Amino acid sequence: MLYSIVGTDIADSLEARLAARPDHVARLNELKNQGRLILAGPNPAIDSDDPGDAGFTGSIIIAEFDSLPDAQQWADLDPYRLTGVYQSVSVKPFKLVLP
Repeated sequence: MLYSIVGTDIADSLEARLAARPDHVARLNELKNQGRLILAGPNPAIDSDDPGDAGFTGSIIIAEFDSLPDAQQWADLDPYRLTGVYQSVSVKPFKLVLP
């Protein structure tokens, strides 16, 4: 089943986010290589593809896992979670309707 993982950043997370990004992206690439990643990306803090120093307010991941506990465990081990970039993380079942 698909699950949405929505992480909300702490204030002024840009420096910590950039430091943890290589490990975060490596885990996403593992999901992609397994054919389980539907989409992933950050939420810019301003209305721009490149927010610069404004940074980001969080991230959204939609991926396939065997169960909600498996999705939660994966999210709990995300480098952004472990290094304190995320203030909170929500994991919920997701039903893809479109496209």
